[in-house]
Amino acid sequence: MMNKKYQKPNQIMLGLLVVGFVGMFSETALNVAIPNLMQEFNVGTGTVQLLVTGYLLMIGIILPLSSLLTRLFSTRKLAVFAMFDFIVGAVMSAVAMNFTVLFIGRLIQGIAVGILLPLIFVVLLSVYPMEKRGSAMGLVGLVIMFAPAVGPTISGIILSSSSWRYIFWLFVPLILIALVLSLKFLVNVSEVTKPKVDVLSILLSTIGFGGLVFGASLASEEGWLSTIVLVCLAVGLLCLAIYVKRQLTLATPILNLRAFAQSEFTVGTSLVLITFGIILASMYLIPMLWQNGLGLSPAMTGLIMLPAGVMNAVLSIVAGRLFDSYGAKILVRVGFVITVIGAVMFVFTPVNTSLWYILMAHVVLMIGIPLVVSPAQMYGLNALRGPISADGSSIMNTLQQIAGAIATAISTSLLTFGNSHSDASLNKMSRFIQSSHYGFAFVLVLAIVGFLISLKVKGKASTVRK
Repeated sequence: MMNKKYQKPNQIMLGLLVVGFVGMFSETALNVAIPNLMQEFNVGTGTVQLLVTGYLLMIGIILPLSSLLTRLFSTRKLAVFAMFDFIVGAVMSAVAMNFTVLFIGRLIQGIAVGILLPLIFVVLLSVYPMEKRGSAMGLVGLVIMFAPAVGPTISGIILSSSSWRYIFWLFVPLILIALVLSLKFLVNVSEVTKPKVDVLSILLSTIGFGGLVFGASLASEEGWLSTIVLVCLAVGLLCLAIYVKRQLTLATPILNLRAFAQSEFTVGTSLVLITFGIILASMYLIPMLWQNGLGLSPAMTGLIMLPAGVMNAVLSIVAGRLFDSYGAKILVRVGFVITVIGAVMFVFTPVNTSLWYILMAHVVLMIGIPLVVSPAQMYGLNALRGPISADGSSIMNTLQQIAGAIATAISTSLLTFGNSHSDASLNKMSRFIQSSHYGFAFVLVLAIVGFLISLKVKGKASTVRK
């Protein structure tokens, strides 16, 4: 019988869904404004991408601590703190007079989202019965997928009449609404046990993930074989290796990596992080393709990205419900096949392409991706039981954000490489389109790898353990 305090799970989730939308919206909201930011702060592509990768990095650093945080503080306290934290970061970014202050504001927002994202899944897995989780995940998928998809649209509309600063001011009232809803409806779902904090594990996780993302971010300007990039990557990998070994030997690990003993969880997590790599790399490249390749204004760029965003939202809900009926197997395979087709269209975009061609390629991509995300998440999380479910959610959310940050950095690096190898006889816009082929080739590789891994997804009987 369902716990009485969980009888209205949709109501309980309401505030978290609003703030989750804002957090994910923030991941792509600045993409349309990148040309403006480069000009206003006099920074290059490699530097301005830190606003994306730094935000994702901070989320990735905080996420592994989420399981520990839920044992140190109540659900409501964590949610309220994170919402206030996000408001501080948003206001700081909105009034920033230089790039450094803007960057720090973004990092502060990343801390808030790093706390809130896993909290959404912890609450979801606690308040919904097993047979309703697919539909619930479809609702969360609507937030997680729709927000970054419409981020460029909303930002473009703002930029058409106002400064990029109003993108950050928009966050404040939305977070205040989420705060009111959470104070009214959110309940505590985790037991506060006050475990001992392993400081060494926190340091290893921070340096490990930070080294990987920072190294990949520097590669677009310094080159992948530069000393500083190689040192960052080597230090990151070494610290992560020590971190993993430590978590497997501690009696009470910060993050219980034994979740990977379940093959379904491993496969589901792999599919999710690959898909988020595709999403964030694409959402970084596509707005620039519209503006620098076709010469559209930020406002028009935002509007023309809306159809794909709407398609994404609709299919996110549908995919969750289809999972309840049919499982993940067919959905993720079909989803990756369609994603591969969309990526191929972008890779072979003609230098004299039309608006309709890119629009169709974007729509195709956004048809495939939501068919993978929610089913893959539930396929992996349904394999876990008990307290380790919270760890599974933290692991999955951590890796998808880190994957998104690294994928954005790699696509930026390939875009820079493509620019230096494009045909000098072409005009500026055609050269950018040609350069973008290199970035989208990486998206295509990810989609193909995702399809191959999806072949390991088992039938419906394995997606829900009795």
